[in-house]
Amino acid sequence: MIFAKIFIRRTITLCLCLCMAMAWMGAKPDGFSINKIDDALFARMKGKSYGAGCTVSREELRYLTVMHYDANGKVQKGELVCNKAIAQDLIEIFQALYEAKYPIERMVLIDEYDGDDEQSMRANNTSCFNFRKVAGTRSLSKHARGLAIDVNPFYNPYVHTIKGKQLIEPQGSSPWAINRDKKRNAMIIVGDDLCLKLFRQHGFTWGGNWRSMKDYQHFEKKIVSK
Repeated sequence: MIFAKIFIRRTITLCLCLCMAMAWMGAKPDGFSINKIDDALFARMKGKSYGAGCTVSREELRYLTVMHYDANGKVQKGELVCNKAIAQDLIEIFQALYEAKYPIERMVLIDEYDGDDEQSMRANNTSCFNFRKVAGTRSLSKHARGLAIDVNPFYNPYVHTIKGKQLIEPQGSSPWAINRDKKRNAMIIVGDDLCLKLFRQHGFTWGGNWRSMKDYQHFEKKIVSK
């Protein structure tokens, strides 16, 4: 009996030490991971999010897996490609959102939509890296370097003006640009939203605060090149 008690105590102590070591080493909980872009994944991306003329190297990018609750409250395993400079930020943000059961309707690589941002937004798909230009301009988007992410884009549309005409993207999302009351849908990002708070805590800026346009789905982080 004495030996059994000693064995149990030592086992508990060992488990606690292992848990502390994992936390100290930055170990990820199950379902959350940061990985380099392997050949199989790169093949999925080529010609889509990683189009011809892409100036971002594979080494700059990371493939993330995160757990999330969908619009029906079911647990899903999501995937993102982002710049390695914000990979840990996104893991910590989406881990906190998962623990809070914050709804993210869909999170698959934009390559599933052939890199078409409009199709991805219509599907309310949360995505990050996509080597493309800002809609209606010749400037590269922050998504082109994987430093921006769009969260629940259908319910958080992009509102801007081109040649005096107001445009709301994606198509069909106009009602969600006019009445931004979170009571209408839990995925709407507003001032006291947990998603917004977490991104701000990690140094991201929100497109919903822009003056000349409103991009309610959009979060980006400025990284100073060394």
